[in-house]
Amino acid sequence: MFKVNTFVRFSIALALILVNIYLLSRVSFIFQPLVTMITVITVPMMLSVFFYYLLRPLVNYMEKKKINRTLSILLIYLVIAILGVFFIIGLWPSLREQLFNLVDNAPSLINSLSDQLRDLEQNGAIQALFPEGSTPFSQITEYINKGFNFVTNYVSGFFSLVSSFAIILFTLPILLFYMLLQGEKFGRKLAHIAPKRFQNDSREVVIEIDQALSGFIVGRVLVNLALGVLMYIGFLIIGLPYALLLTVIAVIMNFVPFIGAIVSSVPIVIMGLVVSPSVAIWSLIIILVAQQIQDNLVAPYVFGKKLDIHPLTTIILVLGAGDLGGIIAILIIIPVYMIVKILLVRIYNLFFKDKWQNA
Repeated sequence: MFKVNTFVRFSIALALILVNIYLLSRVSFIFQPLVTMITVITVPMMLSVFFYYLLRPLVNYMEKKKINRTLSILLIYLVIAILGVFFIIGLWPSLREQLFNLVDNAPSLINSLSDQLRDLEQNGAIQALFPEGSTPFSQITEYINKGFNFVTNYVSGFFSLVSSFAIILFTLPILLFYMLLQGEKFGRKLAHIAPKRFQNDSREVVIEIDQALSGFIVGRVLVNLALGVLMYIGFLIIGLPYALLLTVIAVIMNFVPFIGAIVSSVPIVIMGLVVSPSVAIWSLIIILVAQQIQDNLVAPYVFGKKLDIHPLTTIILVLGAGDLGGIIAILIIIPVYMIVKILLVRIYNLFFKDKWQNA
């Protein structure tokens, strides 16, 4: 009888939830201002959380050295501003020159690539791999041409994003300042929301989530920087054009789980093919070797066993998130999965483990 009643209550609760969701969908226009506000603050909030976990250890260290927390944050801001100036003066001109040079030289690069593909198409070994007249190189050239046109249009329209960038530039330092100032207090206040008998478990869950996010974000940055250094050195050795620009793109794209590493490899191999097939092959070898060093040497040392997520789970999560919410969902899906997993494990241990094991 108990099992039937429990099932009935669960079914009624689920039905009510579904009815509420349906009713809310019929009046979704009421929530449009809220959705717009959330959309505007999503990127600044994500960046604030990202830099909060990067900078918090430094703020905590300075506070242990008897430096006021507010002063510590302001000193870090000052250092970041100085580093930003050095970036604008030292590194940005080279990156900008390579970027606009790439856009300006796109037609000649495509012609060079077409010549290389035409030579490959006439190669006897390549012809032996494909039936007569079915080599895919002409289609590849067409796709690459469309890709270069897309990049050109994207760069041309980049300055239309200045207003969005201004919002981020204005809100990010403010959000980050208050998060660094009171971030850990927020976690303790969150734990107090739970009933008294669950507050110890709530505090442990908050600490576990906090440690998981910190380890993931800091570890991801360290791993990606190591990957970037390895790739850049390799690209310089083989003489790959636009090595710095392509490395920066690869490092940024590698923050996107699973998909980023694949997508960032395509322009690198194409740029190598513009020079010669051997450079393209060496580019691919460098990418694979750097990825193997990252995955098998650097990542296990940095993450340890903190990031216990099966690669197949990562692929499923990323593909599902990309279909549902685009690039923003892909970027946050792994941290969200980690949080949900911690919560579900704790709920299972509290409410279901003993009942199911003793059933």
